[in-house]
Amino acid sequence: METHSIKKVLILGSAALKIGEAGEFDYSGSQAIKALKEEGIFTVLVNPNIATIQTSEQLADRVYFLPVTVDFVKKVIRKERPQGILLSFGGQTALNTGLELYHKGILEKYDVQVLGTPPQTIIDTEDREQFIARLNEIGVKTARSNVATTVDEALKVAKHIGYPVMVRVAYALGGLGSGVCENATELKEKAGKALTYAPQILIEEYLHGWKEIEYEVVRDRDGHCITVCNMENFDPMGIHTGESIVVAPSQTLNNEEYHRLRSIAIKVVRHLKIVGECNIQYALNPQTSDYRVIEVNARLSRSSALASKATGYPLAFVAAKLALGYRLPELKNSVTKTTSAFFEPALDYVVVKIPRWDLKKFRLVSRKIGSGMKSVGEIMAIGRHFEEALQKGLRMLEIGALGLVGNDNFKFDDLTDELRSPTEERIFAIMQAFAQGFTVDEIHKLSHIDRWFLFKLQKVAQLSHDLTLFKDSRPPTTLLRQAKQAGFSDLQIARLCKTTEEQVRNWRLTEGLVPFIRQIDTMAGEYPAQTNYLYLSYNGREDDVPRNDQKGVLVLGSGSYRIGSSVEFDWCAVNAAMTIKDLGYQTVMLNYNPETVSTDYDQSDMLIFDEISLETIIEIFRKLNLTGTIISVGGQIPNNLAVALEKAGIPILGTAAVDIDRAENRHKFSALLDHLHI
Repeated sequence: METHSIKKVLILGSAALKIGEAGEFDYSGSQAIKALKEEGIFTVLVNPNIATIQTSEQLADRVYFLPVTVDFVKKVIRKERPQGILLSFGGQTALNTGLELYHKGILEKYDVQVLGTPPQTIIDTEDREQFIARLNEIGVKTARSNVATTVDEALKVAKHIGYPVMVRVAYALGGLGSGVCENATELKEKAGKALTYAPQILIEEYLHGWKEIEYEVVRDRDGHCITVCNMENFDPMGIHTGESIVVAPSQTLNNEEYHRLRSIAIKVVRHLKIVGECNIQYALNPQTSDYRVIEVNARLSRSSALASKATGYPLAFVAAKLALGYRLPELKNSVTKTTSAFFEPALDYVVVKIPRWDLKKFRLVSRKIGSGMKSVGEIMAIGRHFEEALQKGLRMLEIGALGLVGNDNFKFDDLTDELRSPTEERIFAIMQAFAQGFTVDEIHKLSHIDRWFLFKLQKVAQLSHDLTLFKDSRPPTTLLRQAKQAGFSDLQIARLCKTTEEQVRNWRLTEGLVPFIRQIDTMAGEYPAQTNYLYLSYNGREDDVPRNDQKGVLVLGSGSYRIGSSVEFDWCAVNAAMTIKDLGYQTVMLNYNPETVSTDYDQSDMLIFDEISLETIIEIFRKLNLTGTIISVGGQIPNNLAVALEKAGIPILGTAAVDIDRAENRHKFSALLDHLHI
């Protein structure tokens, strides 16, 4: 590396959490600060969000709780005189502020170097017209499109391309202002609104029914380049990737498609001269394998956080090191501790990301999902099979779903409309469609969801039907094993067999049906690795980690962000784990939110990326040497388990379950106040 002159670096945070910009930037910013401090660099952070880990006293050397705007950041630069600035770890907010500082000459005036991807490259990826021009230079396909700065220009472009068209907004967050327009009337309204968000919009051909594929790419200043992870959207084009179920690695690409898109990703990143990490999104024609590059994000994003947690590769940490001038072969793999960071992770498991919406809390909002983000959080589930991870993930959402099947709270009057124009509950509509006799081809024709995924869902529907044949009786061990390996929970099986969760647990324990602790080592077992990154699965033969004699404490995280429960509980969980560690206990974190610092590879002695449920916690206590569990730092989800955990014999550290119940139960709490004459 050659940045020995860099002694002080300014990091721009993402400020307040918002749709499309949430806890993932607390994670990426925290990792960047750790990487800089490891090099002895003085770190200055600008971020007014008090609930974040990165603003805690143990991380940045100096924190300014100020708005991430040009006027305030300029004052910080004038006072602190940093030699370098990081723009790509605070989302679109930091990026836009950094570019404005660059355009106004403030960075040049105070001799502040933009570390990592150069400003002109960022502009080339954010400005829609320049982006298309740069990709045309190397013969990479983009959607037929043109830029418009007025509504009249947008109408002329659309007339030339032909309806329907997609509207995209430059320098925007979470698909803000974007959408599909079927005619000129819709385009007038959409373009008029979009141009209030940004001075420039892109009108492009609508790639109806094409797959959406993503690659996460890392490049150093010398051009060394790897793809860390590729991901596939369950939903076709037209639904924002932040609104879609996402699967890693891709499941439906053939070998030629995978390697062609990988090669194009590396070609694009090298041509643009990105330094650090970036995300490239494709549209892929499922019939012809033709492709279009949709966009390149030259910064850390929500997809980056997902890819990092999905693979175990510390993307943000590595990106910060590369911004300082390191080359990929010079950096060590933080997981194996011996191999280089210049490798592409291998996955012997499947990861599923599912968004979390709170649309039902708003009376007048449309529940239809599309190219603009409405989700407020997300979960990440891990399994050896797609259907296993998907069923886990649906339970993690905490919306009353037991999984794909066994639910009585998702009913659809117009299945055809739900499948064609989805709401956030389309996945359950697919299962209802199977129950009503729809074929895979019929559902595919309406939804454009790949048949591979639909066949997997059909398999779950068949298992559900088989289980209902054993009402009030015990299913065969083979069927129980198949169900558990397909992600069915004990409670879900109990609902289908008309019995209790405890009875199902007894059935499987009698037959020795227990989950195994599986390890994420980034190498698919091809190279020895000591990793603390774990999940549970019924697909296995033995535990990947031995039982530890050191006494440990299980900390329950907060799950997905939602309205009323956000990054503040991650702050609580992380600080609780740090305190437990200081007291000499082994810390075991249970959480499933990929946006959080608590699910970072270096935060706890052991990280279990799995459900925060009674069934999972019982199995963890069966496997590990734990003193007890802390449930008071993760918000409502852990709190709601208090009574059930105590009944199951799980020691609760802190406030007793009976007292938690007395405070949470409105009737009991009211009776207590009456007793105290309050």
